[in-house]
Amino acid sequence: MKRKLAVIALGGNALVGEGQQGTIAEQFENVRRSLDGIIYCLKQGFEVVITHGNGPQVGNLLLMVEASRNQIPELTLGVCVADTEGAIGYMIQQSLTNRLRKEGIDRCVVTVLTQVIVDKHDKAFSNPTKPIGPFFTREEADRFRREKGWNIAEDSHRGYRRVVASPNPLKVVEERAVKTLLEAGGIVIAAGGGGIPVVMKEDGDLEGIDVVIDKDLASAVLARDIKAHCLIMLTGVEHVFLNFKQPNEQALSRLTAKEAQKYLHEGHFPPGSMGPKIQAAMNFLNWGGELVVITSIDKVKGALNGLTGTNIIKNI
Repeated sequence: MKRKLAVIALGGNALVGEGQQGTIAEQFENVRRSLDGIIYCLKQGFEVVITHGNGPQVGNLLLMVEASRNQIPELTLGVCVADTEGAIGYMIQQSLTNRLRKEGIDRCVVTVLTQVIVDKHDKAFSNPTKPIGPFFTREEADRFRREKGWNIAEDSHRGYRRVVASPNPLKVVEERAVKTLLEAGGIVIAAGGGGIPVVMKEDGDLEGIDVVIDKDLASAVLARDIKAHCLIMLTGVEHVFLNFKQPNEQALSRLTAKEAQKYLHEGHFPPGSMGPKIQAAMNFLNWGGELVVITSIDKVKGALNGLTGTNIIKNI
C-alpha cells in the first residue's frame, strides 16, 4: 500500500509551556515530550514533515536586538525568523534523532531553512496588525516611528509595540528540496515560524521582507505543494470548540469544510486563536487534501483513530 504523507504543525506549547521562562533546557524538554504523536504517525506508515511556531523565540531575539542597539549591527526581522527557524529546527532534529534511535527506527532527520513567497501587493501591507518584539514607552515609540518608519500601536494598554503585516503565503521556495529529502527516506522539518518571508522581484530574484507569516497558513501551503494526505495541527486544546470558554461551550469532533466555513463566518474562531487554523484547514481541503486533524500534542493517536480531537473533512 502506498505510504501516506502527513504535515504535522507543532504549536507554541510544544516549545514553551504556560508559565515557563522559555530557557533552552525547558524548550528541549518540551520538544522531547511532544514527539509521541510524530512517532505514532511514523509507525502507522506515514511519511512526516514537521512545521513549528517561533513567536516567543523571535520576540526574545528582538529583545536582544534592542538591548544591543548601537553596539552591534541590527538584525532585520527576516533574519531573526531565519535564525529561530534554524535554532528550533536543531532542537527538534536532535530530539527526534535521539528518540528514533531508542525506538529502533533507522531514519534521518533534516531541517530545511524555508523561504515562503508572499505577494508584495497583498492588502495586509496596508494594514499591519501583527505585534512583534518588545514593548516601548510612548517616547520610544515616537522616536522609532520617526527614525525607522516603523508602524507602532498600543498593545492592550501595556505599552507600545511594533506591528508588521502578515500577508498570505503563496508558495514554498524549497518545495523540491523537501520532496527530494522525503523520497530519500528523510523526516523533514520545514516552514518553521511560517517560513522566511520573501517577495519575487520583476527579474525573478527573491528578496526578504520584514513581515511575518502565519505558521498554520504556511503549513497548509507546504502540505499542498508536497501533495500531503493529512494536515495535523497540534495546539493547546484537545478539540475545536464552539462558544469557547462560554457556558454553552461545545466540542466538535467531526465537521466538513463547509461547516467550518460557516462557524468561522459566525465568529466562533477569533483571528488571534483558532481562526488561522480553521482557515488553513479549509485551504488545504479545498486544494485537494483529504483530512485535517486539530488536537492537543498528547492526543494524536486518539485523534487519528476518531476517538478525540477534531477531524475536518472535505464537503460531502
